Amino acid sequence: MASVIKRIIQLIPLLCLLVACADNVLETTPKPAPPVAMVTNLPEAATSTPMPIPLTAVPPASTPPPLAPYPGANASPTSEQQYLPHIEGESQPYPVFTPSSSATPTATPTSTPVPTPTPTIDFAAVRQQLQASGQDLSFVKIGFHTSVGGNRQGINNWMRRLDEAGVPFFLKSVDDAGVLFEAQQLVQASGVPHTLVYRRSGVGYDVPAYHLPPEQAAELHWQYHRDAFPLELDPSLVWLETINEVDKNQAEWLGQFALKTAELALADGFKWAAFGWASGEPEPEQWQTPAMLQFLRLAGNYPDRLAIAVHEYSFLTEDIADLYPYKVGRFQQLYQIVDQYQIPRPTLLITEWGWAYQDVPSVPQAMEDIAWAADLYAPYPQIRGAAIWHLGCCFADIADQTQRLIAPLTEYALGNYFAVPLPPTQAAIDVDRKRP
Repeated sequence: MASVIKRIIQLIPLLCLLVACADNVLETTPKPAPPVAMVTNLPEAATSTPMPIPLTAVPPASTPPPLAPYPGANASPTSEQQYLPHIEGESQPYPVFTPSSSATPTATPTSTPVPTPTPTIDFAAVRQQLQASGQDLSFVKIGFHTSVGGNRQGINNWMRRLDEAGVPFFLKSVDDAGVLFEAQQLVQASGVPHTLVYRRSGVGYDVPAYHLPPEQAAELHWQYHRDAFPLELDPSLVWLETINEVDKNQAEWLGQFALKTAELALADGFKWAAFGWASGEPEPEQWQTPAMLQFLRLAGNYPDRLAIAVHEYSFLTEDIADLYPYKVGRFQQLYQIVDQYQIPRPTLLITEWGWAYQDVPSVPQAMEDIAWAADLYAPYPQIRGAAIWHLGCCFADIADQTQRLIAPLTEYALGNYFAVPLPPTQAAIDVDRKRP
């Protein structure tokens, strides 16, 4: 025992030395600095080089989480996600409606001819005949959505042939102005009122900064899109769409945002399309907030300068009319609301239309669905067109699938028309007319 105590006493100096060294190491090791709040400085003036919209370090608690886009033009092939918004009535599908034999559709389509390399209809003569009988001519309004890359072989032939026949076409492009510039040249040469839509995508461009006051967010968001608008495009001929699938729960904020953006767009000489609502959105009450109704009145009074952009997808390749009219056909809800408030029906751009984010049906089935949709949209002159998703890059091989529709859609558009009410008479909103 005495030997053990003696050994411990001998070790005491060594233990003291180790403790002193440890204290010295702790004193010389730098401690982490306390966190510093990030300060976000807003740009003082517009510049020619757009920058992403600045975000605060920590968004306020009331700021909703970002929604996964469906489909998003800027998504990469490795990050494809389907965004299926809430659709009212999902749990109770609509009953099948069987029209009576005496029912008369508002729009009367002609039969689809066998494809031919030349137009089979003299549309100018048909228009004169219809107007003489108190009706008007409506064209097939289904067009295409494209972006960089992908496969749009044949799109120039589609544009040229419809332009030569005097048939307006609908074309939207994201991040690629080249195809729109070619279409713009056709408009300038022929005067045919084709509807052309451009959108810049990416962080800072797709949705506004909800954490900011709506007027401030509008000024910033408009600045970035205005400065990024391709110089070769004419803003008096090409619609600028600035948003992709907004948060429907911010309806009043979005109404105020849209009012300010519209003011800026009109002052800068642009044609502006608001919102870009996802398929199945928004809900009826979200069209009826004070600021939203005020914007709808403004848009109704400027039909050639302001528009509502919406997306209409079935989310199913096997049934374009799935849950009709809650997805495809939902635009009728908006027109019912503006009619109720005695607001002129605003211009509507269906800037994304189709089935699923990376699939298109077989060509025969797709053409049947396109004919059904063309008849759905025909009675409403405020609907400028619908862009089939998608000829651009990414999303598996959907560009190749969609490209197969260019030729048959060309012949269908050249060989069909619809007899509709002659303005100023407006077609009644008749949801049952197209119910499957």
